[in-house]
Amino acid sequence: MVKRKRAGLVKLNNLPLLQNLIRRDPQSYQEEFLLQYRHYESQRDIFMSTLSSNSTSTSSDQSGAEKFAELVGFMAQVANCYPTYTKSFPDDLGGLLLANHTTLHHELREKLVQSLGLLRNKDIISSPDLLKVLFPILTATKAKALRAQVYTTIISEMRNANAKSKDHRLNKTVQTVLFGLVEAGKEDPTSTAGLWAVKITRELWKRSVWDDGRTVEIMKEAALSRNQKVMVGGVRFFLGVDQEREEVLEGGESDDEGLGKHVEALRKGAGISKTNKKKRQLEKAVDKLKRKEKAKNKPHPLNFSALHLLHDPQGFAERLYSMHLSPKNTKLSLENKLVVLQLVTRLVGLHKLELLPVYSFILKYITPRQREVTHFLACVAQASHDLVPPDVLEPLVKKIADEFVSDGVASEIATAGLNAIREICARAPLAMTTTLLQDLTEYKGSNDRGVMMAARSLIGLYRDVAPEMLKRKDRGKTASMHLQGNGAIGLRYGEERTGFIEGLDLLEKWKEEQKRLKAEQAVSGDEDGDSDGDEDGWNGWDVEEDDDSDNEGWINVESDQEIEISDSEDEEEKANAPKKQKLTKSQRKAAEQEDKETTELVCRKKSETNQSEVEFTEEQLAAQEEIRKEQERINSLATTRILTPADFAKLAELRTTTALSKLTGATKKKAPVITTAHTAIHEDTVTSDIIARTQAPGKASKEEKLAKVIEGREDREKFGSSKHKKLDEKAHSTTNKEKQRKKNFLMTLASTKRRQRKGLVERGKQLRGHAAQKKRQGQKRK
Repeated sequence: MVKRKRAGLVKLNNLPLLQNLIRRDPQSYQEEFLLQYRHYESQRDIFMSTLSSNSTSTSSDQSGAEKFAELVGFMAQVANCYPTYTKSFPDDLGGLLLANHTTLHHELREKLVQSLGLLRNKDIISSPDLLKVLFPILTATKAKALRAQVYTTIISEMRNANAKSKDHRLNKTVQTVLFGLVEAGKEDPTSTAGLWAVKITRELWKRSVWDDGRTVEIMKEAALSRNQKVMVGGVRFFLGVDQEREEVLEGGESDDEGLGKHVEALRKGAGISKTNKKKRQLEKAVDKLKRKEKAKNKPHPLNFSALHLLHDPQGFAERLYSMHLSPKNTKLSLENKLVVLQLVTRLVGLHKLELLPVYSFILKYITPRQREVTHFLACVAQASHDLVPPDVLEPLVKKIADEFVSDGVASEIATAGLNAIREICARAPLAMTTTLLQDLTEYKGSNDRGVMMAARSLIGLYRDVAPEMLKRKDRGKTASMHLQGNGAIGLRYGEERTGFIEGLDLLEKWKEEQKRLKAEQAVSGDEDGDSDGDEDGWNGWDVEEDDDSDNEGWINVESDQEIEISDSEDEEEKANAPKKQKLTKSQRKAAEQEDKETTELVCRKKSETNQSEVEFTEEQLAAQEEIRKEQERINSLATTRILTPADFAKLAELRTTTALSKLTGATKKKAPVITTAHTAIHEDTVTSDIIARTQAPGKASKEEKLAKVIEGREDREKFGSSKHKKLDEKAHSTTNKEKQRKKNFLMTLASTKRRQRKGLVERGKQLRGHAAQKKRQGQKRK
């Protein structure tokens, strides 16, 4: 191929132009490239000899460094066009940077790192080769700009390597290097080698590049380091990195498509037009429901989080406490101790660990005068769960009640104390005694709104958990009816209560309606069309809805002879009948005496329960019977039917429609209230804002409402009559009222007094004259 002549190549000093020409036609400009490459090699040798001989930098050295940096940039741009000649070019750059990064000019160092990244982007060198050069420089150099550049290059390289699919070999190699950095300075309080390992690991976890157990082990070892900066970085990783990752993944996006069709259906069903009042009511309800759905459907910050991926959380919590919170360690400040305490209590509450010394450690910090006391109260709530012995939590609850909840403290302190007690009892209800609970519920009549709301929330909690501990007037109608029907069951230590699926009653009603419609269509002779429509409705789901009358597809399996399961109580009694005949006379007498004592005890408890409960009317008993039947029907659906994906999709649709109807007031019939079992909330994070809040969640304060009002008035005309604005646009005469308003007060004083001195007779004459004048005007118009 004939080389094309260029007027600009008389002198080969214009490297950007030569770079452009080589990219277009590498073969034609190979000689020019070789000339520049030999020039690069000679400049490299001269530069290396200069570095070895002189320790101080001069102006000539700086100019030589700039020329050499320009040559390095040119070679990096065209290295992929001549791979045979530039085979040793990446090794030269890496060796030069590793050996002389402390003495090189800052512009040359920046150019070398940038060139190595460019070679990696052109796939000339591999990721491990690049990282082998960058990691030693990151931990050894003291230049702040170079560290920031190397750190950014490492993060971008790891993100690019894992963009399409996970590069497990590279991830494992880098994780091994970072683990070694943490282990190297683990026992040295002055070593900062693990600090960059913590930063890189946290950033890669936040960007969802790493999400495995090896990453968690790196940060676990960092949290156990002697260096305070490394330790705090590792602890804060477990406390907040998952929320940061969720914020990055969300990116401010909102999913409102699921509500659109339900809103339109509700609008058509209720006859809501586009201009009436109900439209505004519906829009307000939709906004409120969107906020609830966003909070409900938001991925839980602990789903596959770092705290869940920990291996041996009990041992990790014990080592954290013994290393950083024990009385022997007095080097940590209060802020760092609080951070470690938050992680320890978070582990205890999430994994339901047993770490009893932590409760006695927190006890000395629970006082209103303590700095950051709301954070310590939040730690107490996080460390509470139903497997902690009640004897351990009772002193904490009692001290909070004595120190924070009394008549002599400020309302903010009482609110924080009641909120803390509520959060503790929500996770461990047995930590509260009946006497203390009834004493705290008396604050429901407080004049302060925050104290009143906190006391009412405590009452609402125990209405669901243990209504028998409340006073009769505080139990509420539903809890009292439940006690009347089922009696006081009471709480037991270590008891796990069953959960409940929200909206199962709606799904059951919908299924009954569908069965009724199918039966009517079958009677009318439209069975074939109905079956085709049903198949179309279930198309696309892997799991079909099971039908009671459909037994096809099931395989009859004979039960083993050794294992026999029976649900009938009569069969159990028959099976146990021969055993009763083998008892002796003395054993039978002892059994009869024990049964007699048990019966008397049950009768005594029933009589005490009946004396302490309210007598209900026939309407209340009917409502209680309706609740019982509704609960039985929901339980039968949950225990006798396997819900398919179509069922869950329909369940979400019914929940949305019902919530919209309730918010807009479209449903006038009040559904029966079903008391469900209290579910553990030990996985939820307790923050200081929850403890210190003085109003109901989701409600704005007076200052926030006023700020929104002022914000809404911006760029809006001033409220008032617009009549004077039209008059001011052109010249006009003033009215008598305007003239009267502008007159001096002394000029109008006499006429004002004269009007005030008018008697009833004069006022009557004036009114009658006015009425007669109006009447005459009306006759003239006719």
